[in-house]
Amino acid sequence: MYVCNCKGLRESQVRDAVQLGARRVSHVFHACGEKPQCARCVRRMAALIRAEQPQERRDRTELSA
Repeated sequence: MYVCNCKGLRESQVRDAVQLGARRVSHVFHACGEKPQCARCVRRMAALIRAEQPQERRDRTELSA
């Protein structure tokens, strides 16, 4: 499924970027060699980033919020 229609980024590409260390939407775009365009994908991409982070990191993020 596409996450970013403007740049043609798929869920699998976002997951791969997170596995390589991307922790922000801007990191995902950079890892994919793209720049954001309209920003409609930001919420969906951020949710995928949170879902793909290791559990330990998610626990720390929730504690600091």
